[in-house]
Amino acid sequence: MGVRAVKFGGTSLASASQIRKCMDIVQAHPDRKYVIASAPGKRSADDEKITDLLYQLYEQRSGDYAHTWSKICLRFTEIAEDLGVDASKVDSALGEIDSHLGPDTSVDYCASRGEYLNAMIIAAHLGWSFIDAAEVVRFSDSGEFLAEETNDLLGEALRTHDHAVIPGFYGATPSGEIKTFSRGGSDVTGALVARATQASVYENWTDVSGILTADPRIVDNPLPIPRISYTALRQLTYLGASVLHENAIYPVRRANIPTHIRNTNQPQDPGTWIQGEPFAGSSLADASPATPQKMIGLAGRTNCLALTVRKVQWSGSLGVGAQLLNLFDEARIAVDLVVTSVDSWTFIFRGDTSTKESVMAKIGSLDPDSMEVRENLALVGVVTTGTLPRAKTTSAINQSLAEAGIDVFLDSSAESMHVVAVDSLRYEDAVRSIYSVLT
Repeated sequence: MGVRAVKFGGTSLASASQIRKCMDIVQAHPDRKYVIASAPGKRSADDEKITDLLYQLYEQRSGDYAHTWSKICLRFTEIAEDLGVDASKVDSALGEIDSHLGPDTSVDYCASRGEYLNAMIIAAHLGWSFIDAAEVVRFSDSGEFLAEETNDLLGEALRTHDHAVIPGFYGATPSGEIKTFSRGGSDVTGALVARATQASVYENWTDVSGILTADPRIVDNPLPIPRISYTALRQLTYLGASVLHENAIYPVRRANIPTHIRNTNQPQDPGTWIQGEPFAGSSLADASPATPQKMIGLAGRTNCLALTVRKVQWSGSLGVGAQLLNLFDEARIAVDLVVTSVDSWTFIFRGDTSTKESVMAKIGSLDPDSMEVRENLALVGVVTTGTLPRAKTTSAINQSLAEAGIDVFLDSSAESMHVVAVDSLRYEDAVRSIYSVLT
């Protein structure tokens, strides 16, 4: 038999009734031996996420935080009581956290306590071992995540436990200072556990039935993606798709472990399989032969800027591109897209007025003939299987936008990714237009 690392999101673990659903899923398959827990999410639209309350607690830690703290305590004591967990254990843990609250308490410590408490309660409910992520997920004293040391610590710890629950989202430095990943970091912890245990599958249970081809807030009932490669997923994530935490892809991809996105509330749904390449059937089109362009998915982001820099005789000169990109690096700006023409370079990046002014000041040192900025742009990217010529897909995209009256500032394609820049005000129209022509 293999091992499955099973991560549940905040909505899946928002209440005792939701936790019972998750534990039924866990106990339905003997290979599900390691559970990674998120903090409780919202139980309804007007509810509050525990992590949001914990960030509020941090802001109030030097003053009167009693009201916020009482809401947090009540939430966890209700979950524990409903699950039949010994209340004294929860009270003791809450008391310990309260004793650490004060002016010197770090934001990471506060934010991480939701995962810590939820995992502890779930472990007690299951009768499984609880392994504190602070002991097995390692950061350096400067806050850098240490992947190999973490893999060694996790592997060693989990080999001594047949079943265990591990809180997601955080780890610690060698001195014990709590450090967190960015929001959504429980996805990362799940991937780390999967790698450390050489799992056969990393199951990521959430409140959606897999990955969709487009944002359902923009496109009505977008089709699901039954299978996708890690490369294509990385492209969609980079373009702005909210699927998995960006850093959750690398550990399982490196270990060649497939990820399965599932719906806690509809466990019968097939979900989305993510796997390394080659991966036959990795597109929506393979499940729907009528799809002409073989699109896997599309995503995008708004609030982008385009900076075009020109200087006569730049084309053909060695080192110009490296110089320009190095200046963006010095300004600590990540460039999303670069398009070159004769004697000109156009860089698209995210930022505000100060970001723009910072990099323009640096580029001014190269004495360019001109610099032009276009603000309020949106990037829309399409990831395809690459089975059709890029020109045909690009033509279909541009034709659909032209018919919708949407001007394209620039377009670019490489391998299986096609990107266009349009006015941010037309972003949603562009997504719907492209989706309609490629499905």
